[in-house]
Amino acid sequence: MANKLYQALTEMGLEELQEELQAAQDKLQKMNFAHAISPLENPNLLKVERKNIARLKTEIRAREIAEQQ
Repeated sequence: MANKLYQALTEMGLEELQEELQAAQDKLQKMNFAHAISPLENPNLLKVERKNIARLKTEIRAREIAEQQ
């Protein structure tokens, strides 16, 4: 499954990645607020979303480094 996610990220453009990152961060913030008010049915979703954000940031940073070289 990780290979499919990585492949999908590599096919996206830089602007798409940044938009996806912003959407993921907004989603995580809403999930955190909802979890603070009343516990989520599956709190592991918070962990999954944080990992998705990290994947997006990693891909964006890798492209920035590639441009510099």
